[in-house]
Amino acid sequence: MARLALVTGGTRGIGAAIARRLAADGLRVAVNYRGNEAAAQEFARDSGLPVFRWDVADHQSCIDGVRGVERDLGQGIDVLVNNAGITRDAMLHRMSLQQWRDVLQDDLDALFHMCGAVIEGMRGRGWGRIVNISSINGQKGQLGQTNYAAAKAGVIGFTKALALESARKGITVNAVAPGYTDTEMLASIDAAVLDAIKAQIPVGRLGRPEEIAHAVSFLVDERAGFVTGATLAVNGGQYLA
Repeated sequence: MARLALVTGGTRGIGAAIARRLAADGLRVAVNYRGNEAAAQEFARDSGLPVFRWDVADHQSCIDGVRGVERDLGQGIDVLVNNAGITRDAMLHRMSLQQWRDVLQDDLDALFHMCGAVIEGMRGRGWGRIVNISSINGQKGQLGQTNYAAAKAGVIGFTKALALESARKGITVNAVAPGYTDTEMLASIDAAVLDAIKAQIPVGRLGRPEEIAHAVSFLVDERAGFVTGATLAVNGGQYLA
């Protein structure tokens, strides 16, 4: 039986590209989403992949959601891709406590909830792949994103620690840190600002969701068992001090 993968935040953007790629690789794929029902149902119709709704920022919802996926699809989750996340940008002196907490809960706490919900099953089966989506801004920082940069830097630390805990159990845990990628998240950025961003990228363009998905595909492959605790930067060659 093909291994079962779960992709959080997987009905749009990078997450949707990851879900489609893993399905094309021959995995069974389930997709989580939270809020956009119309987009989720359109994705399900177009891709043929099952979608499941819960909030990754809520601990019990993640436990119940994982149980529901495994019950409905009849097997344990072997591959987890933690892709769901949000931004709530503001300079720190103008950032509200709610903006801070929202991003930390969605982008970092969710890893604790989701990994905690699948890790015992993976340990029991002696095999697993976890990929956590970080960001270039978690590595280098960014104006107006103290919350997001802190969360995405935390993703990397979390990844390294869980990799150490899980290595002897046949479970790899890695992070992918995308650079600026052509998704809906960038669609609202002023054109002049976007041009300035592109000018800083050595390859001269934004990333494509399919390129991030390719990196994830490599890390979850059966043959990638010696790669763990790593952060794979997919950023067009930007130098990280």
